[in-house]
Amino acid sequence: MTARGTGQGLDAEDLDVEEALALVKDGNSTARPTGDRGPARREGEGNSTPASPSSPEAGHRADAGEHRHRAIPWSDARTISARAARSGTARPTPVSVTLGDALGLVLAAPLTALTDLPSFDTSAMDGWAVAGPGPWRVREEGVLAGSAAPAPLADGEAVRIATGARIPPDTTAVLRSEHGRIDDNGRLHPTREMQHGQDIRPRGQECRSGDQLLRAGAVVTPAVLGLAAAAGYDTLAAVPRPRVEVLVLGDELLTEGRPHDGLIRDALGPMLPPWLRGLGADVIAVRRLGDDAKALHKAITASGADLIVTTGGTASGPVDHVHPTLRRVDAELLVDGVKVRPGHPMLLARLKEDQHLVGLPGNPLAAVSGLLTLAEPLLRTLAARPAPERYALPLRQAAHGHPYDTRLIPVVLRGDHAVPLHYNGPAMLRGIAAADALAVVPPGGARAGQETELLDLPWASAGIDACFT
Repeated sequence: MTARGTGQGLDAEDLDVEEALALVKDGNSTARPTGDRGPARREGEGNSTPASPSSPEAGHRADAGEHRHRAIPWSDARTISARAARSGTARPTPVSVTLGDALGLVLAAPLTALTDLPSFDTSAMDGWAVAGPGPWRVREEGVLAGSAAPAPLADGEAVRIATGARIPPDTTAVLRSEHGRIDDNGRLHPTREMQHGQDIRPRGQECRSGDQLLRAGAVVTPAVLGLAAAAGYDTLAAVPRPRVEVLVLGDELLTEGRPHDGLIRDALGPMLPPWLRGLGADVIAVRRLGDDAKALHKAITASGADLIVTTGGTASGPVDHVHPTLRRVDAELLVDGVKVRPGHPMLLARLKEDQHLVGLPGNPLAAVSGLLTLAEPLLRTLAARPAPERYALPLRQAAHGHPYDTRLIPVVLRGDHAVPLHYNGPAMLRGIAAADALAVVPPGGARAGQETELLDLPWASAGIDACFT
């Protein structure tokens, strides 16, 4: 079997059932993914035209009766998700957090210096503070960091000084320990030429009190915490983390032990909360509801989270309760199916002006696709985080594509290339567990050497502790 227009062979194990069916021709028409279940239409005819982010079709009330996905392009879905959080009139109220709790948050106000840095002239090195030309007579007492203001130096006098200690008045330079020697008479001599002001950090060298150090919107990194502390801060005004509740659906899921008797382990319950925290969220609850429509309705209507994330139940099977529940609560469907593999039955709904729901497919890699397609842009906007810079790398090997939809596949980064990984089916996690990023493969696939957009994974560029705060 060959992908149309690519000349690249496709193995059956690379496709899910619907992807395989999409490659099978039925008479004179070509079978389509289930995101487009209506009769075959010409381009631009009927609802086969993708809804743009600003068009009325981009948001609609959940339809009654039999459900049919209105799948839209992958890039449009990400745009709609990012814009969804901006449409609400209520803005998150900034919170005051201690430095110990601020890592990963976004500054809600500019970081302005509360003092000069340094706040007094300090020694940049261990050595001697000297006054005038040498040789110098050396005082018996030294000057340590944190000590009281030292006495002024007379011309021709020196005093031992530690790094960070306050410079005595009338000091002309600091002579480093390795650049001086003391003769038999106790006189200090330089062993190399000195410059006036050498190794002295003058008051205000880095900033003056009132200087803006960082703009509002900067992400609080460990370095920002250090800068804030040095500038005199005990607390920071920050945008609060979006509150997220995870609802795990499915009667077939086990929480411990090995799969047996048709039951499988829940992979999403352990995986999603830390991943969501890596995206800047505060996961306030993880609830396992099974396939219970009443429990799902109760959990959604009772939730105070900014974002509810559900797993599974987004298709139209007999126990897929997400769409009926959204109709029941009169939710507005902003995205109802995305032209992406895996994960096309994902959805985004607005429950209230300031509350959204992202419905992830139940297959693990498909859920990851939904997480990065719909949850990440929404959370980024809610947390006021800057959008990451888009980048691309050439593929070391060809990547099979879906004939009509974008495909997300795990890759590892090797030098200036991305290497596609195996085990990238919708139900597989083996590939993503070893990956550095997901490659955004356009419809039809990508050839070896072709530059392909990449989505970084949270742990690829920093340590776990740095990411998952």
